[in-house]
Amino acid sequence: MTHLTETPEDQVSPKTAAALRAAMTRLFEGRPQRTDGRLTKENLYKEAQVSRATMNRAHAILAEWDAHLAAHGKATPGEAKLDATIADLKKRLTAKTQECTLLESKLKAAHTAIAALFHDNEALRQQLDKDASIVVRPIRVRRPR
Repeated sequence: MTHLTETPEDQVSPKTAAALRAAMTRLFEGRPQRTDGRLTKENLYKEAQVSRATMNRAHAILAEWDAHLAAHGKATPGEAKLDATIADLKKRLTAKTQECTLLESKLKAAHTAIAALFHDNEALRQQLDKDASIVVRPIRVRRPR
């Protein structure tokens, strides 16, 4: 009678178990020799250079594989590093987008103020043109001798 709490036994030779454990270690550490390094069972048996059927008989090793993936996820160390870089870039992009939004609102406010000043300036010029009795002279700046 088999209990659910029992550790499954490998039905492979010690040499095959060692090859699978070495392959599993290489994949988990991100230094594959025969595959692209993704954490898949296909890569596990290819990395160990055994058949899929042979790998499937290594019940304890597959249980360790599944437990590791459940605890650490399927991301390789390289993928985890890329994910961290992407997260950092997204954070920086968000900050720059907020900065651009703030600058855009300041630019719109400046545009409105400049337009109002331009309108006031034009009105004053028209008023000066109507009032011929007012003479506007430029301010002279005296230079020191």
